[in-house]
Amino acid sequence: MTNRTAFVTGASRGIGRAIAHTLAHAGARVIVASNERENNDIVAGEIRAAGGQATPLFIDMTSQDSIKEAFAAALKEGRIDILVNNAGVTKDGFAVRMKKEDWDFVLSINLTGAFLACQQVLPGMMKERWGRIVNIASVVGQMGNASQANYVSSKAGIIGLTKALAREVAGRNVTVNAVAPGFIETDMTAKLPQEVKDAMAAQIALKRFGKPEDVAAAVKFLASDDAAYITGNVINVNGGMYM
Repeated sequence: MTNRTAFVTGASRGIGRAIAHTLAHAGARVIVASNERENNDIVAGEIRAAGGQATPLFIDMTSQDSIKEAFAAALKEGRIDILVNNAGVTKDGFAVRMKKEDWDFVLSINLTGAFLACQQVLPGMMKERWGRIVNIASVVGQMGNASQANYVSSKAGIIGLTKALAREVAGRNVTVNAVAPGFIETDMTAKLPQEVKDAMAAQIALKRFGKPEDVAAAVKFLASDDAAYITGNVINVNGGMYM
């Protein structure tokens, strides 16, 4: 990935941080983007300390103006070859009582934000006739999950967006794929009671949670030249929870 630039949203922690580190280690210059300025600086600093290239960048995925400004700033330094739409949030609750603002908030970041980010990079990728877009979906976008109608809908939408865009831009040598993680060890899952973790692990064929680096490895592959003949696909990184 030498001489490639990767823009990673939600890169300030968890899976996004692992993706940023993994792509940087593979030789890409990484734009570490999220709405957490301090954490962006920390992650970019970690990458540079390890000998990689990284630039921190603020982005608010709920704001079309912020998205446009962030990508405009990134593009001033050169083209963006790889986009990883990783930014995501949850606002769980049973559908019968879910507030519209909680529905709108999750969809605005997880799906609309990802779509708007794609719009910013596609013209350049199509012109260069090379590009990789990797969208982070979720196992629940495939199998559903109670009390997550908004999140599940957003991640199912990400899969649909991936397939639609893949068909649109394949003729320009731009691939669009998704990675669907299962239960991954992150700050979010770390807060769960042990009995809940045990119940979740029991549903997984490998009987354990995955690590952020497992997801990052799949992203690295899809972003590489080795995946040139793969587009419109979903790689499941879920330990056999859903097959």
